Order: sequence, then structure tokens, then C-alpha cells
Amino acid sequence: MSILAFDGRMGASGDMILAALLDAGADPDALESVTDALEVEYRVDETVKCGISSTTVDVYLTDRDDGGHDGHDHDAEHGHADEHDGSEHSHEHADHAHGHGDGHSHEHSHDHGDGDEHGHDHADGDEHGHQHSLDDGDDHVHAEGHGPHRSYLEVCEIVENMGLEPAIERDALAIFELLGEAEASVHGESLEEIHFHEVGADDAIADIVGAVLLCHDLGPDEIVTTPLATGGGSISMSHGEYPVPTPAVVEIAQRADWSLRGGPVETELLTPTGAAILGHLADGVESLPSLDLETSGYGAGGYDLDPHPNVLRALVGDGSGRGALAKDDIAVLETNLDDATPEVLGGLQDTLSDAGARDVSILPATMKKSRPGHLVKVICKPEDRERVARALAEETGTLGVRDAGATHRWIASREFETVELEVEGETYEVTVKIASDVDGEVYDVSTEYDDARAVAAETGVAIREVIHRAETAARDALTDHGR
Repeated sequence: MSILAFDGRMGASGDMILAALLDAGADPDALESVTDALEVEYRVDETVKCGISSTTVDVYLTDRDDGGHDGHDHDAEHGHADEHDGSEHSHEHADHAHGHGDGHSHEHSHDHGDGDEHGHDHADGDEHGHQHSLDDGDDHVHAEGHGPHRSYLEVCEIVENMGLEPAIERDALAIFELLGEAEASVHGESLEEIHFHEVGADDAIADIVGAVLLCHDLGPDEIVTTPLATGGGSISMSHGEYPVPTPAVVEIAQRADWSLRGGPVETELLTPTGAAILGHLADGVESLPSLDLETSGYGAGGYDLDPHPNVLRALVGDGSGRGALAKDDIAVLETNLDDATPEVLGGLQDTLSDAGARDVSILPATMKKSRPGHLVKVICKPEDRERVARALAEETGTLGVRDAGATHRWIASREFETVELEVEGETYEVTVKIASDVDGEVYDVSTEYDDARAVAAETGVAIREVIHRAETAARDALTDHGR
């Protein structure tokens, strides 16, 4: 199974994702769908970050009406008036850790309450190698901070008219929907009413659609990311001083599968556009998976954050052999009890499950002074361990809960199917559980006991016989479907 894994220890932005994918071997010709539809070009360059040779990507406008729509004052904050309610979102954000140094010395401020993209400081002095673009003319304007600000519906219409393959269009629209929902939540508006600011401009559309195109070009079976670093500190906006991560990033993270991690520097590392792209495309993992590595790439941000290389790393490789189970990141909590009542122990499964436990086991144990007791072992997701530990302590009165140190388990893919059994002319439904590996190969079929018992009680057929008939019917159905 091919896996594309992002190493999120220095956060992510839209252009860093583009650069990492290109550096990992994605075909730049895949981006032609964007450049054919929008008046933009991608400029691909090389730089070095803390000794790591990496790639940068910048989006430039190829045709710009200077008297038109950008409405930006580059010596001050950006003032954006929302058309739907007349309120003004005028946020100042002058610096950003993911700017790209390309020899220019202008800065862009951004509205991070409105899902803005990464800031750029183009005077960081990074060394660049060969620059690649459709047109290297000096009259072209960096798209960051320029171009129209569009509503969510206007952005969707542009994407739908780009002539993308259906799967690519669905992914791109899903990312903008995720971003739009986050913005709507921040501002207390509906998705249809929301107006994007920086992320509605051509460069953000180029980042999002471009990232989807390059991911599809690489064609992994699965995309994952380690916890994404947000950076730290705060951002000065017109409404006040806001902490990092910004409101839009927080909203996106709540909807995503991956987790956030603060640091390692006091500046912003994770942008709303980068968060939205990975929020839709990537599943979260606590650490990089085991890979038979095929290729890798580094996408650079602009600032020098020595000793931390300001890069997003992408790794592509075979993540499992045939018949492997899926890796599931977990934590295992334990506590010893010598005074718990049967009623308390009997209710732990339900109460701890409500707190986030995936599995609860209660084992007999011999305690101090040879007293009988119990060992309670709880499996949960790493991010739920504190909440589950608190619930375990409150329910049992234990004075301590141990973290057993387990980091992951290997699990089957599970699905439930209903089969029909005929007994003396009557039809009965029984649920069976089907277990398969990551390649979809079924290795076990088991009948849900409660269903089998109910059918047995009603028909007089032995439970063992009901189970046998149900599993045989399920296996026959799987064979008919080529599984």
C-alpha cells in the first residue's frame, strides 16, 4: 500500500505543500489545469534551509489590472469590508514564518480570522538555484495579497468550471467547504454568506487546487500527517492581539483527524489554507509510519528559523506488506483496585467509553497483603488519555492511573453485514462481523451472538447451528462478490 506521509513538525502552508509534493516527484505538468483556468503561473525555485536542499513555490499573476480589485495597502493593514453585513475585518499580520525569499522586499499583511494564507517576507536572503516558470517576466506581480476576494459560492463556481477530473474537483471543493465552514464559525455566519478574503484570491485557489492535482498525480493509497506544529506567540490584528494558532486554524483542527502541537518557535507555522488541505486529505498519526521509502521531498518556507529547518517534509513509500493489519495509535492506561464493588466494575465499560475509551479489560489480581483485587486496563486514543484517566479515577476512587507506554496496536478493518436465514419457511436476519486486512482480504467472519441467540430462542435451532449457518451464508456472499 502506497503511503504519502507529511512530517508536520514545522507546520504547513499551501505553497509549502505544493513545493514538498513537487520535490517528492509529482509532475509539474499536472498544474496546467490551474494555469489554463487562472491568470497565474507557478514559479518553482530551490533554496537551502539549515543545510537541507529544498524547493519553493510562488504563485504570480500573469495579467493584472492595477486599477482594479486588490484593494491592499502594503504599508499598512489590510482592510476588507464584508459585503453581506457591512462589517470590516481589518487585520494586521505583517510577518509569517512561511514567507518565500525570492529577492523581493515587500511584506504582506493578512486577515487570519478569515482563513488567510501564509505571509511572505521576500527579503530573507535565501540562496536560490534555478527558477522554473511559464514566464519569468519581471512585470508579473506576486499573487500573494493581490487579486479579487470572492464569496465561497464564487470560489466553488471557479473550481467547477476548471474542467478537473471528478475526483480532483470533489477534493478541491471539499477543502474550500472545510475552510468556509471554519470561517463561518469564526464570524457567526452561514457558509453561503461567507466571503473569503486572502483565501478567495487566485493564489489561494492555485495552492488548494494545485495541491490536490499533485497528490492525485503521486497517487498514494493513503495520506497521513504527524501532529502539525502551530508555532507560538500571537498575531496583531485590528480587532486585537490573537494567539497562535489563529481562530480559523483552530476551527479546522477541530474538524480534522490529525492533532496540533505547539512550538517549536514563537511565530506562526500553520496557516488556514495548509490546515484545510491536510484537514481533508490527510489522516493523523502520532509518528511517521514504517515505510519502504521510494522518494521524499522538502517544501521550504521563507524565514530562517535556525536551528530548525523551515521545511515541510513529504515521504512516499510502501507502508505495508500483503496481509498486514492497519496501525492504530493508542495509549494504554492501568490501575489496581482492591476495594471496588461489583456494581462499579460492571459499569466501567459504559462510563469509560463515554470518556473516550476504546476497550476496557478487568482482570483478577492479587494485591498487597495477599488481598484479592482487580487490574483495570483501558485502551484509548493518545489525545483522550487525560480525560479517560480522570474518568477512571472518579468512577473507582483510585489514587493513581499508570500510562503503560504502549503507542500503537494492529487492527483489522471491520464491517457489519446482515444475512438472511430461512427456518421452516420463515426468514430471520442475523448480523455478521467481517474482518479484513489493509488490502481488503477477508480473514475472519463471526456472527453477532445476540442475534444468533434471538433466532435460536424463536426457532428452537441450537445457537451453534444458527452461528454456523449465518457465517456460511456470509462467506458465500463474499465469494460471489470476489472477496
